Amino acid sequence: MLILVGALLQAAAPAPAATPSPEAHDLGVRLARTTGLAAIAPALIEKDLTELASANPALTGAERTQLLEIGRKEGRTSVEKLTEAIGSAYAERLSVADLRLLVAHGESPAAARWRAAEPAVIAQAMGALGELDLKKNAAAAFCRQSGKLCDRD
Repeated sequence: MLILVGALLQAAAPAPAATPSPEAHDLGVRLARTTGLAAIAPALIEKDLTELASANPALTGAERTQLLEIGRKEGRTSVEKLTEAIGSAYAERLSVADLRLLVAHGESPAAARWRAAEPAVIAQAMGALGELDLKKNAAAAFCRQSGKLCDRD
C-alpha cells in the first residue's frame, strides 16, 4: 500500500523549481508527519503484517512474533522514508511562511485529536460503504451505456 502511495505521488508531481532552504525542508518534514497518511500508515502496516503472519500456518508462535517485530521495524523505516520524501516535496512547493502556518495547525492539539480519530473514522466509513471496486463499477456503468465490457465480473 505504501509503495502505491509513493508511486502515485511521484507520478503526479512535476519537477520542483528550486532547492528548498534547510528551514523549509525541516518544516516540510514536520508537516508530512501531521498528514492523514502518517495517521493511517501504522494501521495499514499492522493489517498487512497480520495477514502475512496468518498466511503462514507453519510458523511457530515465536516465529510469528519475530516476523511481526521485523515487519514493524521495516514499516517504520518505510514510513519515515515516505515522510521525508513528502516533506521534501512540500518544502519545494510551499513557501516558508505557508509551511510555518500549516505546521502550527498540524501540530496543534485539535489536529492531533483529528489524526488520532482518522483511522477509526476511515474504517467506519469504509465499513458503511462496503467494497469499492472502481474498475468493476466503471465497467458496469460503461456496459449499461455502450453494451461493451459487459463480460467483466
